[in-house]
Amino acid sequence: MTDQKPTDVQPLGDTTATTPWKKARQQLAESDYYWLTTNRPDKRPHTRPLLAVLTANSLYFSAGPTTRKSKNLVIDSHCSIATETDYFHFVVEGAARKVNDEGMLQNVADAYATKYGWQVDVRDGAVYADGAPTAGPPRTRSTK
Repeated sequence: MTDQKPTDVQPLGDTTATTPWKKARQQLAESDYYWLTTNRPDKRPHTRPLLAVLTANSLYFSAGPTTRKSKNLVIDSHCSIATETDYFHFVVEGAARKVNDEGMLQNVADAYATKYGWQVDVRDGAVYADGAPTAGPPRTRSTK
C-alpha cells in the first residue's frame, strides 16, 4: 500500500497532538496482527485478519489468488489495514498493488521469516508457503 506520502498522525478527536510519522511507522512495523478491509463487488466491506511486514517503507501482505480478499483487490485496489499497538490503534488507507519483482519479494519473505518465523518461498514472481502461522490446521470437509 504505497498510494500516498505519509504525514504525521493526529489522534482522533485531539486537534493539538500529533504523532510523528517516524514513530507511527515504527509502531506499524512492530504490530503483530493486522486486519485488511477490501470492497466486495457489491461494495460491502470484507475484513480479514492477516500477517504483514513493513519493508522499504511499504506494508506488505500475502493473499492466495483464490481468496475473497485477492478477488476483491483485483476489482478494486482500494483497501485499509488496521492494527493496534501499545500506544494507539490506527488505520492505514490506500491502494494495494501486486508485487512481482523477485528481489522485493525476497525482501518480504526475509521479513516474514524474521518477524514471524514463517518461511516463505519466492518463485515465478510470487510467494508460496504452506500457510500462515496463525492459520491453524487445514480444514477438512464433511462427506455427509
